[in-house]
Amino acid sequence: MKQKYTILFDLDGTLVDTAPDLMHAHNHVMRKFGYPTKSTAEIRNLVGQGAGAMLGRSIWGQAKKEFGKVQDEKVKKEMVKDFVEFYGKNIVNESTLINGVKEFLIWAKQKKISMAVCTNKQEHLAVDLLKKIGIYNYFEFIAGHDTFDYCKPDPRHLTSIVEILDGDLNKTLMIGDSETDANAAKNAGIPLILLEDGYTEKKTSEIYHNHLIKDFIGIEKIVLKYL
Repeated sequence: MKQKYTILFDLDGTLVDTAPDLMHAHNHVMRKFGYPTKSTAEIRNLVGQGAGAMLGRSIWGQAKKEFGKVQDEKVKKEMVKDFVEFYGKNIVNESTLINGVKEFLIWAKQKKISMAVCTNKQEHLAVDLLKKIGIYNYFEFIAGHDTFDYCKPDPRHLTSIVEILDGDLNKTLMIGDSETDANAAKNAGIPLILLEDGYTEKKTSEIYHNHLIKDFIGIEKIVLKYL
């Protein structure tokens, strides 16, 4: 039996404002390895492609987005390992749900909408965060950076989840906050609801989207158009 409808959610900056805790983990690593620290606002522009990419972009500037620029592979792995360990132990110290998220998840569940998370955070960290912040049980599947052999912006990160849920791409919505989410949704042929002021450097006008929201308050009106 196919699902009535499916909604895929990004995690960082979409369901949860994780920037404060990511900032503390980032700065812990930067201090240890002798690099400049960042503010929470600056961290919001670096999140979205995984821990390694975030650290690399922080050190080498926005033009060099790949952590692979690091010459010493051992140092690279040690930095990522330290980040993940510190962040994992401090994952919900200051992180909070985006306004209206819990109410919307309850509403969507009542409508028998299938829901899943598609994030570039490592899967075990995503699961732990969702459990500790109290919304894990609303989702039927959690796909992280390491769940498949590919991740956003690769559209297969989205389409594989829909397939696993026995869903229909023509009955699927994506909710995200950055060009990483938007590009994946666009290439998968899935409409995107975009949150303003996301974890990205780009302006809203530069990011593909079908609907723009400030938070989850009143988002039901948009979703009802698709059901």
